[in-house]
Amino acid sequence: MLIPCPLCGPRDRREFHPRGGAEYLDRPDADAPAQAWDALLHLRTNPAGRTQEVWQHECCGAWLEVDRCTVTHRVFGARLVSEARDAG
Repeated sequence: MLIPCPLCGPRDRREFHPRGGAEYLDRPDADAPAQAWDALLHLRTNPAGRTQEVWQHECCGAWLEVDRCTVTHRVFGARLVSEARDAG
């Protein structure tokens, strides 16, 4: 599986570390109740199909939002997390 790092180009999946679904980036406020933080840390989705995930590229350190299918492992694209958040 190749993941297109916006900084390094297409790279083998073994250079990346998955960090979870992109919804993990929508963190509760610092003063949010403990239940909100518990849900963020422990109640993760596990979709079958196309999804957006956060991956970190170990070579350049970039954090990416990767658009891929969890069934076929096909990668449709990737962008820097900072660009994804600005566009959202």
